Amino acid sequence: MSTTYDDDLDHRDERGDELTDDELAEWADEARDRRLGWLMLVGGLIGAVAAFTLVIERMKLLADPSYVPSCSFNPVLSCGSVMQTDQASVFGFSNPLIGLAAFPVVAAVGAALLGGARLSRWYWAGLQVGVVLGIAFVGWLVVQSIYVIGALCPYCMVVWAVMIPLAWHVTLRNAEAGVLGEGVARSGAVRFLRSWSLLGIVLVYLVVVAMITEAFWWYWSTLG
Repeated sequence: MSTTYDDDLDHRDERGDELTDDELAEWADEARDRRLGWLMLVGGLIGAVAAFTLVIERMKLLADPSYVPSCSFNPVLSCGSVMQTDQASVFGFSNPLIGLAAFPVVAAVGAALLGGARLSRWYWAGLQVGVVLGIAFVGWLVVQSIYVIGALCPYCMVVWAVMIPLAWHVTLRNAEAGVLGEGVARSGAVRFLRSWSLLGIVLVYLVVVAMITEAFWWYWSTLG
């Protein structure tokens, strides 16, 4: 499952000369950032739509307490139950407003990378702080939703699903590029995580699914 960057490259530039090691490394870095650009663009747009929908649903619920959100389907999948908890407004305002501000930035960075932009090291460091805080907040919300609130918000779960690969790949990119330190960039752990990225992300998803299955088995077992 290892990833290589020169399988489809003929190792020659426009003059037909052999590419140097530095040129090959630069090409590999650009290819990696383009792939990350697609992830950030698509993930950012999906996250922004989910956050925007949650904001609209929350506004409707505030205007009419009897309103049933479009993402409330049953006792477990119930946005309305989640929206009315303290956890839904941790900082004094609706949590989706954070996503509504952050995800368009993610999408814009993705578009810039696809356009060939080369972002400064400090900018990548800022993104790293953002994804770390984002995935930590998502992790807290996952635990709160499953084990404290006892209900799941489908649109929130879309945000969870987006944040996991975003946090993984931004962190991995920064580790490889030396943003997290040259020692980290040279470590075998980084190469291992790159080779097994897909499996690692799938395992995280499976852990969340297992948590949901176990916590709400009392309901799932009544279906069918």
